[in-house]
Amino acid sequence: MQTRSLGSSGLQVSEIGFGGWAIGGGWGEQKEEQSAAALHEAIDRGINLIDTAAGYGDGRSEQIVSKVLADRSEDVLVATKAPPSPGPWPPSPYCRWQDRYSAAYLRENIHQRLKNLNRDRIDLLQLHTWTAAWNDDPQPLLVLRQLKEQGKIGMIGVSAPEHDQSSVIQLMRDGLIDVIQVIFNLFQQEAASQILPVAEETGTGVLVRVALDEGSLTGKYGEDHEFSEGDFRRHFFQGDRQVRTARRVEEIRRDLKQFGIEEQYTLADVALKFVLARPEVSSVLVGMRNIIQVQQNCRIPSRRDLNPEMIQHLHRHDWRRGVWYSGK
Repeated sequence: MQTRSLGSSGLQVSEIGFGGWAIGGGWGEQKEEQSAAALHEAIDRGINLIDTAAGYGDGRSEQIVSKVLADRSEDVLVATKAPPSPGPWPPSPYCRWQDRYSAAYLRENIHQRLKNLNRDRIDLLQLHTWTAAWNDDPQPLLVLRQLKEQGKIGMIGVSAPEHDQSSVIQLMRDGLIDVIQVIFNLFQQEAASQILPVAEETGTGVLVRVALDEGSLTGKYGEDHEFSEGDFRRHFFQGDRQVRTARRVEEIRRDLKQFGIEEQYTLADVALKFVLARPEVSSVLVGMRNIIQVQQNCRIPSRRDLNPEMIQHLHRHDWRRGVWYSGK
């Protein structure tokens, strides 16, 4: 497993990170033994970054991570996320930070994160969402800075809201965060315009999520696929979204044939290599539910990089579909 710098932190993280949403639930039935086996396999194969959150099974993912790491001696960086208190998700322009991320709320929530992870310090604490409405008065981040000074937090991050990822640009330039987490994939390439260059300029670490577009870029799901009850993708790909997505995936598959690499790379290989082609990216967080998925994803760094011509050609798949919420 190859590693990259996590911004200017001085830390080296694996190019592939373990995304912990699925092991907490939300992607269909998942047994804890299966999740633990996947985590052990990931660490065995050199993954040293695990990303989880309070919202992944109401702390279940954090607790599974804690149990697994209790049996390991490796130095693994654990990142988790604190959600805002109940209200619109993502926060609306009219939400006050005092109502969503008050100092008292944040301190209590982070105490729970520490308890679930059975740690005295969180390596990376990320706010799970944000709004540009708070950029000129970012008090929640100043609270996190105090907790960092107290030794409760190692690094501060923000998971950029999918509807307005550029809201983190000002935070990076103001030196308020150490790490950002953004969506960047073959369909959603907006981060390349300004977010990634500013991250490099400011020495901010970059964690990429949804690199496989919630699984669509693996090519496993055809036009008529229906996700099971309990899998959030049943809602995400509702209506005609699955059909439209599957057709665009087939366009990428045709590109592989055009370049003569369909025998050497799977669609997932290409999707992840596309993201890793950006030097600003520190690690790609990939959800892995079982040992086989871990093995498949851990081979990516050792695969030959896509050539510049192929990368340039893949830019054409940038899809301005906006954000899919109910009613759209």
